[in-house]
Amino acid sequence: MKKVLVYLLGDVVSTNEAEAFTLYKKSNFGQPIGQKIQYSLSEVLYLVEKKKIKVMKNKKILEFEELLKLSKKIDSRIQLKYPIFKDLREKGYVVKTALKFGADFRVYDKGKTPGEEHAKWIVFAEHESKKISWQDFSSKNRVAHSTKKNLLIAILDEEHGISYYEISWIKT
Repeated sequence: MKKVLVYLLGDVVSTNEAEAFTLYKKSNFGQPIGQKIQYSLSEVLYLVEKKKIKVMKNKKILEFEELLKLSKKIDSRIQLKYPIFKDLREKGYVVKTALKFGADFRVYDKGKTPGEEHAKWIVFAEHESKKISWQDFSSKNRVAHSTKKNLLIAILDEEHGISYYEISWIKT
C-alpha cells in the first residue's frame, strides 16, 4: 500500500484519498467526515512514524520532528499523550479521542470496532510529576462511570515508561 497523502489545514488533518478509506476499514485509523477521512494528531504522528502517511502543509511534506513541533502548538499536551497512544496501539487496541468526555482517549478492546462496539476504557494521561487530588480523581472516575467505561489512568514517567491503573466500580 502506498503512503497516503494527508493535508494539515489549521488544526485539522484530512484527506479524500481512497487508500485512507482502506486504512480506516482495515485498522480504524481516522474518522470518516463526509467524503474525507479526518485524523487526530496522535493518529497522524503514529502513521507518519510508521511510514503509512505523509503530511502536506503549504505544499511542503512535513517530517516527523516538524510535525511534532507543529502539533505542540495545536495541543500543548501532545508530548504526554502521544507516547500513550502509541503504546496502546502497538498493544493492539483501537484508540480514539475522547474530547466530548473531557478525557484524552477512548480505548476499544482488541478486535472491537468503534461504532459497532462501545469503548472499554476512558483514558486520562498524566505525568508522574503531577499530583492528582481526590476531587480530580473522583471526577475522572465519575466521567468513566457515567459513560459506562472503566477508568484507565496512564502515567508517563521521565524515562518514557508508562504505567496503567484501571479503576472500575464494584457493586456490593
